[in-house]
Amino acid sequence: MAQAMKIAIVDDEQDMRQSISQWLALSGYDTETFGSAEDALKKLGPDYPGIVISDIKMPGMDGMQFLKKLMGNDSALPVIMITGHGDVPMAVEAMRVGAFDFLEKPFNPDRMNELAKKATLARRLVMDNRALRRELSDGGQLMKKLIGQSPVMERLREDILDLGQADGHVLIDGETGTGKTLVAHALHAVGSRAGKRFVLVSCGALEEDALSKRLFGPMLPEDTQLPAIEEARGGTLVLEDIEALSETLQARLLSVINEQGTPAETRIVAISNLQEAGRTSEDALRSDLFYRLAALRITVPPLRQRGEDILTLFTRLSDQFADEYGCDAPQVSAQEAAQLLQAPWPGNVRQLINVAERAVLQSRRGSGTIASLLMSDHDEMQPVMTTEGKPLKEYVEAFERMLIDNTMRRHKGSIASVMDELCLPRRTLNEKMAKYGLQRSDYL
Repeated sequence: MAQAMKIAIVDDEQDMRQSISQWLALSGYDTETFGSAEDALKKLGPDYPGIVISDIKMPGMDGMQFLKKLMGNDSALPVIMITGHGDVPMAVEAMRVGAFDFLEKPFNPDRMNELAKKATLARRLVMDNRALRRELSDGGQLMKKLIGQSPVMERLREDILDLGQADGHVLIDGETGTGKTLVAHALHAVGSRAGKRFVLVSCGALEEDALSKRLFGPMLPEDTQLPAIEEARGGTLVLEDIEALSETLQARLLSVINEQGTPAETRIVAISNLQEAGRTSEDALRSDLFYRLAALRITVPPLRQRGEDILTLFTRLSDQFADEYGCDAPQVSAQEAAQLLQAPWPGNVRQLINVAERAVLQSRRGSGTIASLLMSDHDEMQPVMTTEGKPLKEYVEAFERMLIDNTMRRHKGSIASVMDELCLPRRTLNEKMAKYGLQRSDYL
């Protein structure tokens, strides 16, 4: 759930502070008040989760000095300044310094609410972007996103940790929707370049001339963005859909790689999506470029090879969507668990995300089944199933593990509640949890 935005109100007049706070509280805002700029600065750090409304004229540190301090700490913090009659030139100066907007006394409460709404939306975007950047630079958090205990996922995480420490270029391939870009982020975040630039270019999204300019320049006087090769210098350059590079651009990229020498100043991570199309990146790229990029290689496994991970992912995703939509997550039956495990998942994790969201929406309406979401576009009456049969015992165990896992999370690790709901004696529950690698401490 997103953190609620706060509004800090700074004014030396107590009546004014309380009035503004009451007006905004009636609109659902979480407010806090300060009688001086000095007091406010003790609380308003660089990542303050909200906005500031401040009077300009205050004893001690005035509003302009306060604004400059705030902008020095966090230039993206929205600050709305309150001005008295005749202080408009000062308000204009405040806007130049970095104020979000200003209100002239006496002001209309509706106008204040309107500005507060715009400012908090702007702050929310900034905070979300910062959180995303922190997440994408945190190798531990990224590795946690690569959910699953299947052998192929264990191997993938080991490969990321090993190759992340190397300096060579990397080729990542695999079917669409498997999470190749997430793997690229993780490679950067767990390696020695984690604090350096990470630049991503989608080669398939640009025409050749635009792609050439984005990658190599030249940079014109009116341009505000460096060519990607320069922008990523010392860090990591990720090239999605590497197979979309023309022969000419492949030759230029190879020239850049050769000029860098060994170890490479800029690490290039190439992502290929050709695997499911019957071709490979080796077919699409000139051989000398392919062997330079594929010095280190990772193949991201398709979802259908990940076994019980499918149920774990489906449960996590449906819980997230249920939280977002304000309803209960759908309960998965043994038959539906088997269907999830048997489906071929041509769209992989991306397809599973869509199915989980639609399953939550269906459940909220009280209609529909998971089987109906797995129907083939070409075979309206039959659920899509793989031809790779598995022993019934494997399906039963997968469902049993999912059921215990879901019940433990729902009851926050309360063994007594889980025993009661599943009608299991403690010894049996303990044995099954040990068998499936489930630990009570993970649910507290």
